[in-house]
Amino acid sequence: MKFYNSITKQKEEMEFKDNTVRMYACGPTVYNFFHVGNARCFVVFDLLRRYLEYRGNKVTFVQNFTDIDDKMIKRASEEGTTVKEVADKYIAEYFTDAKGLGITPATFHPRATENMAEIIHIIELLIEKDFAYAADNGDVYFAARKFKGYGKLGGFDVDDLESGARIDVNDVKRDPLDFALWKAYKEGEPYWESPWGKGRPGWHIECSAMVDKYLGKTIDLHGGGQDLTFPHHENEVAQSEAAFGVPFCRAFIHNGYINVDNKKMSKSLGNFFTVRDAAAKYGYPAIRFFLVSAQYRSPINFSADILEQSKASLERMYNCENAIKYAIKNGSNGEMTKKDEIDGLSVYRDKFILAMDDDFNTADGISAIFEMIRAINSLLAESLTKADAQAIYSIYRELVGLMGFLLPEEDEGEAQEIEALIEERANAKKEKNYARADEIREKLKARGIILEDTKDGTKWKRA
Repeated sequence: MKFYNSITKQKEEMEFKDNTVRMYACGPTVYNFFHVGNARCFVVFDLLRRYLEYRGNKVTFVQNFTDIDDKMIKRASEEGTTVKEVADKYIAEYFTDAKGLGITPATFHPRATENMAEIIHIIELLIEKDFAYAADNGDVYFAARKFKGYGKLGGFDVDDLESGARIDVNDVKRDPLDFALWKAYKEGEPYWESPWGKGRPGWHIECSAMVDKYLGKTIDLHGGGQDLTFPHHENEVAQSEAAFGVPFCRAFIHNGYINVDNKKMSKSLGNFFTVRDAAAKYGYPAIRFFLVSAQYRSPINFSADILEQSKASLERMYNCENAIKYAIKNGSNGEMTKKDEIDGLSVYRDKFILAMDDDFNTADGISAIFEMIRAINSLLAESLTKADAQAIYSIYRELVGLMGFLLPEEDEGEAQEIEALIEERANAKKEKNYARADEIREKLKARGIILEDTKDGTKWKRA
């Protein structure tokens, strides 16, 4: 299994000791609904975690919530509430959207505010080792130039950096490159007690603390959006390795941007679409498909046309799945009659694994799945036994389920009700009561159920 490692700037073979993977991905700052650009990171690393487990690894996956920072404080002030209430609200909203996108909860979802003792401990270590200093105003800063490896993730020399851009500049830092580990208390802000007085943590230090607490001092994989490479991940590496004296992470994996009109989707540019709003128009599954339809490092363009194409692609999957389930229900009894052909479907599994093992190429993985669907559709055109259909569904479910594109599980009671109405409609047609038959069709259509009359009977699917 090869990944492009942002540290070494090349694809590398990854081997995991005892098939155990310790993985961390940066989660949201919970002051608003997350947008489609954020969602790419969340979906990509959800799928990476699933794939690593599919390949026989045990994965401990940590995704944090940043629940204290300037944006949180501003939003609480705007809403006339507390920072904690803002965090609780938008963490709940995160899980609503994440569930819609088919994202499995991480092993741990820690909050920054729940790990204050660990944060303070690392800052104390850094001061003790002379990698950090307390300023006169109560802030604490990491002395970036003292860490000899600073810049290795971003691939730059510290002397080439200029003040400004993404480097915070103020009058209390000794060097423009230095970054805040602890921010002194300001009137009206939440605060915690520390050896340097009241205050709150800087952004970067929370991730180092949570990585150490939940995964250990050296982890296997660290993920996040490309925009986090510098300064966030660069600063994580520096402060963790300075504090503990060991490598922080074996490989960094960064997903590419989502663009709108050739500009990165972001809240700061105002060109973002929340997942909640996009899902209301296109559905969560179409968004998930869109987000993994390209290899994770490639930039992708967000547009209505692409989301409509994603919906159409999913419809092909759903039609195939419905046809398989129909064959399971209505096929003949007896042993498999198409064993050799069904065993031959394993070639598409091999193609899928080959693509995914090569830097997690989901685009080629999805292509292999659609090749499999074409082969399955050819098999479904023949007479099958229930055993044939079950065997076909096994490999279909294996790959499509891994990608998160299976149809939602049907409510058994609702499915029985739909089948009863379909049977009533069939009887009404036999009795030439076409008005009642049409009434049932329209009633089901209003519920999002589409009927298809075939020579083998009436099939149904969700619109």
